[in-house]
Amino acid sequence: MKSILISLFLLISFSVFSQTTVSICSWNLKDFGQSKNDAEVAFIAKTIKQFDVIAIQEVVAGYGGSQAVARLADELNRSGDKWDYSISNVTSGSSHMAERYAFIWKTNKVKKVGEAWLEKKYGLLINREPYYARFNLAGKMFTLVSFHAITKSKQPETEIKYFRFLPALYPEDNLVFCGDFNLPQSHTVFNPLRKMGYMPALAGQKTSLKQTCILEDCLASEFDNFYFNKMNLNVIKAGIIHFYRSFTDMKEARLISDHVPLYIQFSLN
Repeated sequence: MKSILISLFLLISFSVFSQTTVSICSWNLKDFGQSKNDAEVAFIAKTIKQFDVIAIQEVVAGYGGSQAVARLADELNRSGDKWDYSISNVTSGSSHMAERYAFIWKTNKVKKVGEAWLEKKYGLLINREPYYARFNLAGKMFTLVSFHAITKSKQPETEIKYFRFLPALYPEDNLVFCGDFNLPQSHTVFNPLRKMGYMPALAGQKTSLKQTCILEDCLASEFDNFYFNKMNLNVIKAGIIHFYRSFTDMKEARLISDHVPLYIQFSLN
């Protein structure tokens, strides 16, 4: 009888834990559009289906981008869970750098609240302005902010410096920033956010792929991350997925992306 009660307690505890925690995956899917064939979309779905919410950067702005997100959501829906998705409008910066963002989420895990939106106030100062969506997790709210910075050669710190104003711009939101910042978390441009209590989920973790591996070292730069307010979140784990290890050739892996997916699992305080 005692063993049955212990098993029941553990089952209930696990159920409560799973309902109050959420896992987020962020992935810069290089040129995500019609160039991705069915096999590649299926591989991406298999890689990310374990997570609850997916933030995608670098969705092609023109024909094929929105369709690729729909194809991915359809593939995920065949994996056993029900998924929904939201695609941003085209970002407002330079036309040759314009992209879309997307969120995809399990409907039985979180509920999107209201419409997702591109950053309004700093849209003209940030080339690919961030994309926001509010989610309800077991009665508590968090706002995911997906971002793809300009390349390192174009000085992404000139955009990221405006992030220090976003918590005050959305004072009621529990902001969780994610994406490809094209800068390491150690850069001084993140210091104002740190002083507000925002911490990186990963430190010293490279996330972009080399052209070729050198002695099994396949990662190049520390660009992608999550930034969260440590007062609002209890991080359980964070890391990356070495998807490229499923391929024998880096050229083949880079057809999927030149970045690895990263993830964070947390509960809300």
